[in-house]
Order: sequence, then C-alpha cells, then structure tokens
Amino acid sequence: MTTIRESRPSDMPGLAALRAAWAAEQESALQGDPAFEAAFRDWMEANPRKFFVADHDGELVGMLNLMIFERMPKPGTETSCWVYLGNAYVLPDFRNGGIGGRLVEASIGFSQSIKAVRIVLSPSAESRDFYARLGFRSAGELNLLRL
Repeated sequence: MTTIRESRPSDMPGLAALRAAWAAEQESALQGDPAFEAAFRDWMEANPRKFFVADHDGELVGMLNLMIFERMPKPGTETSCWVYLGNAYVLPDFRNGGIGGRLVEASIGFSQSIKAVRIVLSPSAESRDFYARLGFRSAGELNLLRL
C-alpha cells in the first residue's frame, strides 16, 4: 500500500535516491555518483523545503517539495505567502496509478492550511496536461528573465 505523507529526517537517503533516479532518467551519465548523497544532504540543510513523499511499504517511490515564500508585509494587511512546487517525481514502476496526483493534492492541502495565496510551478512539456487535470493554469501575469 502506498501512503502519502510529509517527509521525516530519516527519509533523506530515500529522497537523495529518488533525485538520483530522476537525474539518471534524464541523462544516464549521471548514475553512480558516490558523493551525491552528501551533496544532497548539504543542499537540504542549506535550502529548507517541505517535502511530501509516497511511501510504498517502507520504500520511497515518489516525492515533491515546496518552497514557501513569505511576502513582505504591508501596512494594514495581514502577511501572506505563496508556494513554489518543484521536483515532483515518481519512480517509473509506480507511475499512472494516481501517486503523482495524490502528492500534488497533499501539497495543495498543506498550502491551503498555511493560507498561501497561490501555488506556482514550472512544468515540463510532458507534465503540462497532468497539472492541468489538477486545476493548474498558465500564469500569463508572470515575467521571466532567463540567465
């Protein structure tokens, strides 16, 4: 059975393994880096995120992370935040069974619980339809400067 939950500190090796699997899918030359887990741990410590994981009988089979941006306060208004959803990934053998959607739904519920005003993401061409089915729409009001 697969459960969706917030990550725990003990999940770090599994999260690193999922990230390594994702990278290897994109470029097979990225497999087998013995220093990667330590680099991933350092990144997690320097870049706090909220992770949600798909746990299948004790094995992590999917993940996504959220970065929360606190907005600068304005006089006379409550403070607010928005959320960036990134790095959604499910192992190939577990795809097309609803796990990705459940991960995103968990992130939406969390974002609502912290009263975020929006969730944004940068979908790949392959994932646009997936996110559209979950209610995400193109955000024409954003600007981008590629560096």
